Amino acid sequence: MLSLFQRGGPVMIPLLVCSLFAVAFIVERSIFWLRINRSRNKKLVSDILDLCDAGKFEEAYEKGKNSHDFVVYVLLNGIAHRAYSMEGAMEAASERIIKDMSKNLMILETIITLAPLLGIFGTVTGIIFSFDMLGKMGIERPQVVSLGIAQALITTAFGLAIAMPTLIFYNYFVSRVNHAAKEIEKNANILSLLESRRSFEGKRNRQNEEISR
Repeated sequence: MLSLFQRGGPVMIPLLVCSLFAVAFIVERSIFWLRINRSRNKKLVSDILDLCDAGKFEEAYEKGKNSHDFVVYVLLNGIAHRAYSMEGAMEAASERIIKDMSKNLMILETIITLAPLLGIFGTVTGIIFSFDMLGKMGIERPQVVSLGIAQALITTAFGLAIAMPTLIFYNYFVSRVNHAAKEIEKNANILSLLESRRSFEGKRNRQNEEISR
């Protein structure tokens, strides 16, 4: 491996940097999502919604305030600010969550594009060098050209080897973010509907009381 790296030329250095960044951010995001998975509590989400449906908002908040579930976090923000703007509070909380979940994904996306381009750049410069050597040494030594082209292709191989696994992990992380966003939206909509229904019923009851007077 070391000999291949040395034969690849100076372009192998930025390719090495890309690979190190890719590995670092893939490991970081994997640990992040493992932590997210451990903190998920769908039963607690359901219990909070049931309490809100019964009008027990304070009890729902107390029940979920120590949870690290991201859906619970969004719902509790809505409950805490229901007197002002429940939907606005949940939207702001969900934006913070999605931003945290999307952290470093742009860097991985850049590496997916950049690594193959660096590989191609190294190959092109290597081929230019090989034909330059052919012009100097003549056609009687074609092995020099073939050896130079073989060395030049190393960078393309390394670039693809970096980009392909990075693409797999990137798509996985993006799918997790999209799934989380849908989960947040679904439960936030349920809470908004419960609050709207209770507000409507309260208003209707007050109107009936006024009529009865």
